[in-house]
Amino acid sequence: MRIYCAKVTITEDGTLIIKGLPFEAGDKVEVIVRGQESAVKRNGRYPLRGKPVRYTAPFKGVAEDDWEVLR
Repeated sequence: MRIYCAKVTITEDGTLIIKGLPFEAGDKVEVIVRGQESAVKRNGRYPLRGKPVRYTAPFKGVAEDDWEVLR
């Protein structure tokens, strides 16, 4: 079994067009359509996903005053 994956967008009239399939004419294939979650749905669950990360003083020690050895 060969598997081929394509990401396409449904047109206004609900049509799905997949071009350039790597199969021969007359081959039997199984078609499974799975929707992809939009960014709007995911933002509610993970609000920081995709946000830029900024490190302030990344090499500075953390909680140095709490170590008894350093006193």
